[in-house]
Amino acid sequence: MQNYLSKLNEAQQQPTTHTDGPLMVIAGAGSGKTRVLTYRIAYLMQKGVDAFSILALTFTNKAAREMKGRIAEIVGESEAKNLWMGTFHSVFARILRAEADRLGYPSSFTIYDTQDSERLVASIIKEMKLDKDVYKTKQIRNRISAFKNSLITVRAYYNNPELVEADREARRSQMGSIYQNYVERCFKAGAMDFDDLLLKTNELLNRFPDVLAKYQDRFRYILVDEYQDTNHSQYLIVKALADRFQNICVVGDDAQSIYAFRGANIQNILNFQKDYPDAKVYRLEQNYRSTKSIVSAANSLIAHNQNKLEKEVWTANKMGEQIIVHRSPTDGDEGRYVAQSIFEQAMQQQLNYQSFAVLYRTNAQSRAIEDALRKRNIPYRVFGGLSFYQRKEIKDVLAYLRLTVNHKDEESLKRIINYPARGIGQTTIDKLVVAAQKHNISIFDVVEKVHELPLDIHAGTKAKLNDFAVLIRSFQAVNTTQDAFAIADLITKKTGIVQELKKEGTPEAVTRVENVEELLNGIRDFVEGQRELVDATGSLVEFLEDVALATDFDNDKKEENTVALMTVHLAKGLEFPHVYVVGMEEDLFPSAFNMNTRDELEEERRLFYVALTRAESRATLTYTQCRYRWGKLNDAEPSRFLTELNPEFIDNQVFDDDYRFKPLVDNSIFEDVPKDRVRFKKPTVKPKSKTIPPKAKLKPVLRSQTTEAMDTSSIQEGVKVNHSRFGKGVVCSVEGSGGDAKALIDFENGGKKNLLLRFAKLDIL
Repeated sequence: MQNYLSKLNEAQQQPTTHTDGPLMVIAGAGSGKTRVLTYRIAYLMQKGVDAFSILALTFTNKAAREMKGRIAEIVGESEAKNLWMGTFHSVFARILRAEADRLGYPSSFTIYDTQDSERLVASIIKEMKLDKDVYKTKQIRNRISAFKNSLITVRAYYNNPELVEADREARRSQMGSIYQNYVERCFKAGAMDFDDLLLKTNELLNRFPDVLAKYQDRFRYILVDEYQDTNHSQYLIVKALADRFQNICVVGDDAQSIYAFRGANIQNILNFQKDYPDAKVYRLEQNYRSTKSIVSAANSLIAHNQNKLEKEVWTANKMGEQIIVHRSPTDGDEGRYVAQSIFEQAMQQQLNYQSFAVLYRTNAQSRAIEDALRKRNIPYRVFGGLSFYQRKEIKDVLAYLRLTVNHKDEESLKRIINYPARGIGQTTIDKLVVAAQKHNISIFDVVEKVHELPLDIHAGTKAKLNDFAVLIRSFQAVNTTQDAFAIADLITKKTGIVQELKKEGTPEAVTRVENVEELLNGIRDFVEGQRELVDATGSLVEFLEDVALATDFDNDKKEENTVALMTVHLAKGLEFPHVYVVGMEEDLFPSAFNMNTRDELEEERRLFYVALTRAESRATLTYTQCRYRWGKLNDAEPSRFLTELNPEFIDNQVFDDDYRFKPLVDNSIFEDVPKDRVRFKKPTVKPKSKTIPPKAKLKPVLRSQTTEAMDTSSIQEGVKVNHSRFGKGVVCSVEGSGGDAKALIDFENGGKKNLLLRFAKLDIL
């Protein structure tokens, strides 16, 4: 029993073996908080606590699976399966399915993802004939989401004059009507969105005391991971469930609270001791991940935040390399520097590419990095792109599956009622929607009663609608006796989706067919996996819930030998030997949108802290002098965060001044221009100024010899050259002479390029 405890240091053992009463574990980056959570659950179970009475809440399914796997190694797989462990949304969805009738929902309710919600909001805006430039779909959906996460229901909205007035001043006087319409349509469709999973759980626990008492009694021990990321709605649910026994353990790091934009409230962790005055507080301050240089630099950064819990993260690891701060002329040069650096490090240290990660503040920054990596033939993967389950062909199949489970799901019905094409046009669909609202029934009910209701629809179209209804009802009949794979396989064959895709005959269509096949493979795997679970059946309802609640990195492909590209937000919880944080510039990182208040700026600083502490052995920070934004080349200024890093741990690399700027005209014509206005002049460093701290010995950055510094006659047909952007190539032909000389060069990676030699930066190999 005590064997696994020997793997913990003293600071980790204390919260692990703490059994009763509230406790908070303040865990610094890389300090082993997941291990503490995992072993604490195993310890409780070995002390005789029933697995069914332990509730563990995480933010990703991947984290829950890994924790459950470790626990199974200690207490046995059979007992580990009895734990209530998963994401907030998955656990609360499970409770809501069991208690759905209390709220008037079917137990097979559909879970709308963000796309579904936006489509419904767009439909409502269109039906209400509102100005789409004022009532922008994403903005309206995000506002509804914010309302729900703050427990502002439609009634609460109308009872809050300030909210109503704010929308009126923003020319959104119909916001309340859209919100009310949205809620009613979701209810009629038997659907909940992600935010409803929290809102409705709060409603359930508040309106029905017997339900609250039931789950309070069941969950005698509650553990919450990443507590700093909880929003107000999550906080209230956890507080209500833990109120009876108060055996609540929260783990988190206020320095890594970076999700305010989606409702996370850092005050939840900062005020934990006010909520539970008897709470015991433990601190995990030893970092096992990073070198002393990285840990010390991160500490010097986060010390600038005022709103924080006191702790001093330290490490027994080696000092390691200093953090490299590198300046590039443009974002294109920045990308080429990162690609070159990754290539050199991989070659020199014999590393796999999966040892490298490039982090950025906004997704748009990935383009320059991707271009440079492709030129270098370095494989990479962009995380946070289009999810497998968001691809059109997959959404189409899922819509059939969802409609089979819940025929009231109007978003799914509208998506596939005429796909594959069956002669039911948009005009007919609009008439069905109007009839459904008029008679207060679902669209599918209208379709089934198409011959009974007074609808202005052609007889031929009515027959097609009837055929569609019969098709869906036949799927529902089979679904009562078959598992998820059997019904999904039947649907893909009978609807003709695969045949429709094959008819296109394009390479893209082949890929889409393969995606549908992969979906079926995934469903088969899911059904096989469900057979191992105690209370699972492998039903279509279970599969659709699993898909709807999938979180980032659930389909982990880190084993692929690729460089990882992602935003800093997505990188939270991950670690890599080598990390590049690009775009360290004012108005980019920190973001121009998050510098209006101290709270916003401190969140940006925490975000940089998270980025820096993802690195195990080497961290590189890059910034540019100019960056393309909205198609224009703008001057850039180094981020203030770079000045906040202790210079003792920084290796400041700077290009020569003339690296980018080369005069094209005689300077004598500008004699009357003061010299201090020359662009790209090296900044004068003054003590305590807002510039990057100087380093005694700057590492020189070598520049290629360009054709401007050499006789262009050396560039001849057959000569092998190297270009900073296009790589290696061979000169095919040369035309002209002097300043007009041009060379056609065939590059290994960039193809044939015609370059003007006086501007080309070429090395002769």
